[in-house]
Amino acid sequence: MDTKRTNKEVLVKGVKKMGIAIVLLFAGPTLLHLVLTNREKPFFILLFIIGILICGLAIYFIFKGIKNIIKSLFD
Repeated sequence: MDTKRTNKEVLVKGVKKMGIAIVLLFAGPTLLHLVLTNREKPFFILLFIIGILICGLAIYFIFKGIKNIIKSLFD
């Protein structure tokens, strides 16, 4: 009987995406905290938007990483 094996290439891609997500999970809220404590700075709006985008990218990479890991284990 043929046993299913984990697709290691897809698993590595998923783990890399989760690693990127972990970095973004720390960078986004840190940037937002720094921006929101210094509202009088001239680049407030720009840095606030960048912080929100980084947090959104973190969520995106979490879902894509989990999807790739599940795909490597069950396909």
